[in-house]
Amino acid sequence: MANQKNGGLKRLIKAFVYSFQGLKATFKNEAAFRQEFCLSLVLIPLGFWLGDTGTDRALLIGSLMLVMIVELINSGIEAVVDRVSGERHELSGRAKDVGSAAVLIALLNALAVWTLILFT
Repeated sequence: MANQKNGGLKRLIKAFVYSFQGLKATFKNEAAFRQEFCLSLVLIPLGFWLGDTGTDRALLIGSLMLVMIVELINSGIEAVVDRVSGERHELSGRAKDVGSAAVLIALLNALAVWTLILFT
């Protein structure tokens, strides 16, 4: 049987607190996340307003949330790489570049979704 000490509502509350700490740390330390977050504060309400159907709204808003999710993952990758070693290494650079590329793809996806829904 699962350990009740680490389960239930207490575990959910702790998980929420840790997640919120991660959001705060990323907002404080990552300019790109702050920019994407602020842009989303404008675009998410626009997505609700401009989407004709529930599917349109979900795609418009979901594409923006995906950008922030990928940025959070990229920030985590960068933090781990920087923590492990301060010296330059090909694999460290590659890890950071791949995370950055993932953010770029998420941004292009958001652009494509918004363009296709609003202009076709």
